[in-house]
Amino acid sequence: MELHEEEVVDAELVDEDHLPAALTDPGIVLGGALGRPVLTQHTVLRPGELPTTQRPQYTPQEFYLSEQAARLIDEESLPENTKRNRRSQRGMFEDWCAEMGRVAVPCLTTTYIEYIASLIAQGRYSPNTIRAHKSAVRAMQPEDAKPGTTEVNRLVKEYAKNWHRRNQVKKAPPISDDHYRAMVATCDQRHPIGIRDRWALLVGRGGLHRRSELADLLLEQIEVEDDWVTHYVAMSKTDQNAHGEHTDIPADPDDPLMCPVDATRKWLNCLRRLGIRSGPAYRALTVAGTLQDRRTATARGDHVTGDAINDMIRGRAFAAGLPNWQDISAHSQRRTGAQRIAAVGGDPTKQGRWKAGSAVVKREYLDRAQSRAENPWLLVQEKRRTAKKTAP
Repeated sequence: MELHEEEVVDAELVDEDHLPAALTDPGIVLGGALGRPVLTQHTVLRPGELPTTQRPQYTPQEFYLSEQAARLIDEESLPENTKRNRRSQRGMFEDWCAEMGRVAVPCLTTTYIEYIASLIAQGRYSPNTIRAHKSAVRAMQPEDAKPGTTEVNRLVKEYAKNWHRRNQVKKAPPISDDHYRAMVATCDQRHPIGIRDRWALLVGRGGLHRRSELADLLLEQIEVEDDWVTHYVAMSKTDQNAHGEHTDIPADPDDPLMCPVDATRKWLNCLRRLGIRSGPAYRALTVAGTLQDRRTATARGDHVTGDAINDMIRGRAFAAGLPNWQDISAHSQRRTGAQRIAAVGGDPTKQGRWKAGSAVVKREYLDRAQSRAENPWLLVQEKRRTAKKTAP
């Protein structure tokens, strides 16, 4: 998961000794004494305008959040796994500062550099993990006292170059069409679990869904037509501001088993029989096919976690007898769908809700599909087949 930081420029008061003469005019008087103009680097004055010398007087109550605002902050819409990681990352930094005799909040830029350098020196963290720690530490600092990032960014950039020379990132494997069909075929359509899992497999691949997107999908965000299923993805990894986006998944009239429209209709009908007409689309079920009691699931409520989606997909891969079942995950579905689209000359960017011009899509799908299509060994094989056909 890759985090984005917001650069905050410190606003410092201008030293009175260095003010222009016009701004130290004795005529600017507050309460009978020379008032100190309130200037920051963001101050904008019109010609002839003088800055204010009056500072606002805050009441003690203004420094306290309301219960409603505090609750919203505490319940920020981040995955529970992300919140847990951030707490761990901040705790590691605080422990390191205590051990080194340094102040954790607000920390100095030198402390920030030293801490990230110490993580890099261990050599066991990936660049993305280092970036996550970097962001977590900076986010915990006050808005007007965040440490500088120039040297830290340079350190991480150099570390990433060396890391990728030594390590090949292991990616979730794609799933061949035959293997995917075998996974879907394990879903018993006489049982609610089988109906649910077939639906999740087919719309997961068709919509190129991340596991969190599928876990967060609501019934109110699903539209079914004769030839299409449309999902409204309210928020995603590349849409943290929740602008939302519609994703259309076509029916497959040539293969009823693999048709997302048919799978969606059957799962929605199954949910209605269970008394569910709103809320999370993917539901936790008992072995008997009834709804699980989620009253103790305080973090997600009726929503399952992304890990539960992964476990289901991996379980279906095992049931289908796939040789690499233990490596299959929700990302395998996303990667498989993106590869199929790229292989026929399409661009999976919008379908998978990547950012326009995504370097990942270009590198991992578009360029690789073109490279495979132009692979010289394919010409060798074609020549060999032609020679066999023309041989006496």
